[in-house]
Amino acid sequence: MSKEVHSVSEEGFSTTNEIRDFETTIDATGEDAPDTLESLLAAYSACFVPALRVAAEQRQAGELGHIEIDVTGDLNEDDKLAAVSFDVSVEGDVGDKADAVVSRAEELCKVHDALKTDLYADVSLEGDAF
Repeated sequence: MSKEVHSVSEEGFSTTNEIRDFETTIDATGEDAPDTLESLLAAYSACFVPALRVAAEQRQAGELGHIEIDVTGDLNEDDKLAAVSFDVSVEGDVGDKADAVVSRAEELCKVHDALKTDLYADVSLEGDAF
């Protein structure tokens, strides 16, 4: 099984991404759409929400109800991502199981797992393709 995305950029730094029957736009400059790092952070937190829900169930922490995540991506001097932090608020009372829920959610979150150096893209470049 694999996931497929078709990305097209006619000019400039904006890219339209076709994902199954959906379309998103990412603009590296952040002028016309979310920028690349904002999009990554949004995907990370969106993935972490269901991971939290499953983790809470698996760790007998109860229903989480309403969840909000404030994501901060700290940049280094080269404007590259240096650190990510999540401030998570949930409606449910997790009591003393918060650490266990977070630890399990980190294990379950596919984006968390994908942020590793051994998962860089294998890139081939073809000129005069159009």
